[in-house]
Amino acid sequence: MAMAAEQTPQDDAQARPGILPAHEIAALIERGVISAWPEVAPEQIQPASLDLRLGRVAYRVRASFLPGADIAVSDRLHKLALHEIDITNGAVLETGCVYIVPLLEELALDESIAAAANPKSSTGRLDVFTRVITNGAREFDQIERGYKGPLFAEISPRTFSVLVRTGTRLSQIRFRRGESTHSDDLIRELHDREPLISSGEPNIDNGIALSVDLHGDGSKRPVGFRAKRHSGLIDVDKPGACSVVDFWEPLWCGGDLVLDPDQFYILASKEAVRVPPTYAAEMVPFNPLVGEFRVHYAGFFDPGFGHTAGGGEGSRAVLEVRSHEVPFIIEDGQIIGRLVYEQLTEAPEHVYGEGIGSNYQKQGLKLSKHFKDFDTSDWIR
Repeated sequence: MAMAAEQTPQDDAQARPGILPAHEIAALIERGVISAWPEVAPEQIQPASLDLRLGRVAYRVRASFLPGADIAVSDRLHKLALHEIDITNGAVLETGCVYIVPLLEELALDESIAAAANPKSSTGRLDVFTRVITNGAREFDQIERGYKGPLFAEISPRTFSVLVRTGTRLSQIRFRRGESTHSDDLIRELHDREPLISSGEPNIDNGIALSVDLHGDGSKRPVGFRAKRHSGLIDVDKPGACSVVDFWEPLWCGGDLVLDPDQFYILASKEAVRVPPTYAAEMVPFNPLVGEFRVHYAGFFDPGFGHTAGGGEGSRAVLEVRSHEVPFIIEDGQIIGRLVYEQLTEAPEHVYGEGIGSNYQKQGLKLSKHFKDFDTSDWIR
């Protein structure tokens, strides 16, 4: 009688549902499931996600769109494109405009793997609204199991005009084998093992509730920033090049804050969160029934975010906030988002902040990496 082949740890990991860690993403690249030219660079691979790069041309379009079932993005571009822009050596994307940019990466997923995309943290903190679409897409940022074809970024700068070029990384993609595993029971189990927030008991209902901090730490430093209108240009590939005072005005503690329509705010959560090394987290879409504003464009939290394994001791969630049609008051401690956790198929070789150039470990209130360090004492009230 023939003997069954011995199951290896690698085979076991490939059968386990969950988010794929960096070394499994690298294996997808080696097998041609993820392809690109120029080839994917090692620094694009994060602990549980892959940075996506802009291609060589941007199309300014009349409006945002989803192609719909069995329709290619290129077919819609033939009808909707107003102008074609070569971005090989850099080009400005203007506020209030919508652009479609083919990405350098393409996918050839099998039926066991799906993917989801999100803006990178630095993209969200610049209020650059970015979503990924595919041929036949009926949802933004969701790539169905078995998808084979190109990827496209829809980009709409809302507050600051930005300079981009071929290779600029505005979005990231996460791969999942099997069905989503996040649940409140999982969060409670994780928190019992090791606190997921720095103090107190978490409010768990469809994820851990995160509340806004409008009181600060008592140091009389700003509790947030409001973007200035009609500011200068930001080169998204040049960290530390912009002066904070040229683009932002500070917000002071007061217990509440009136969000003005069409204004963009950077705030922080009261809770300092932790993501264990074998899990990833995501800020789930905001419930419109509890407020007329949008929170958090960039929703991925890598394994090790705020965790001692990555050199963190709890990191606050930075909140990118934009009101909708009417002014809306938010108060200190108001719940403004929820964080869900999902297991990786296996532990990543490196976690967030562990010598991999992570920008936001141990963060409190923090602007994007594009702004110079500044002495907050200049703004002490």
